[in-house]
Order: sequence, then structure tokens, then C-alpha cells
Amino acid sequence: MKKIGFKSDTRKAFLKSGVTCLIYYGKIKTTLHRAKEIRRKAEKLITVAKKNSDDYKEVNIQTKKARKDENGNRVKEKDENGKTVNVFDVVDKSIKKDNPGRLNARRKILANTCRISEFPKGNKKKRSRKFVDLPKKMFDEIAPRYTQRNGGYTRIIKIGKRNGDGAEMAIIELV
Repeated sequence: MKKIGFKSDTRKAFLKSGVTCLIYYGKIKTTLHRAKEIRRKAEKLITVAKKNSDDYKEVNIQTKKARKDENGNRVKEKDENGKTVNVFDVVDKSIKKDNPGRLNARRKILANTCRISEFPKGNKKKRSRKFVDLPKKMFDEIAPRYTQRNGGYTRIIKIGKRNGDGAEMAIIELV
């Protein structure tokens, strides 16, 4: 691993954020040497996701879901003790349960990426944010694109020198 101008802890954090942005956005702009290091990490993670994308089993479970009225508010009733409680309905649901290989791949992806949160349009409150499941995105969207491809999942395009310090700039994108 090259040092790319950082101390080790800063370099690891930079690579994590670079790989995360590449997976989430599909392409990023950075210096050429940093792009080459991000490529190394990203291609390994895509290979891991590709090998384990179909290593799961479908399981049917029963869950409780709060009953809601026409306004979207929870329905409440009084129980035998006179307490007001929410009313729940039992719902059948099908989920994907990871086998050990896919679980290990999910943990590798989580260890080499950062958490990303999304906010609904027009609502920037901390409570309203939702975290993006990057392993799910890699297994469901990115890995199926590369099933017929053996490596070479990213492309680096040189875009010239940066004004100021003259560093060689590049765009790295998923093919």
C-alpha cells in the first residue's frame, strides 16, 4: 500500500471514505495516485460481493405491525387493566437470511466502508435520516452487473493537472 501523502490512520480513513463514495455515487474525482489506491480496495470488495451475492436463503416469518387509521396514526385501545395500548396485527413476511459466507462478506464490506445517511427531501432533521445499507446495495445492484466480468470493475480517466499545485487529477468510476 502506498502512503499517498498521509499518515497511516488518516490514510485508512481516506481510503474508507473514497471507496464508500465510489460505491454510493458511482464515480469520484481525485488525484491519480489516490484513485489507484481506491481502485485496489474497491475491486477487492466488489469481488467479495460478487462471489457471495446469491449465498442466502429465503425464510418466512411472522411479525407484528401496528394497525393504523386512515390518517396514518396508530390505533389505540384500552386493555383489561384500563391501560391505553397500541393494536398490532400479525403479518407474514419473507426475508433473506445470510449464510455464513455472505455474512462474512457483509462484515468485510462494512469494515472497509463508512456509514452514509440520507435525508428525505426538504427535511434535514437528525431524527429523520435513514442509513444506507451499502452491503445490500453491493449484493443487489453492483455485483449482478459484473457477473460475466473477471476483474476490471473500475475505470480511471486522467483529466489533466490541478491548478495550484499541478497534481495529476483523475476521475474513477464503476464500469
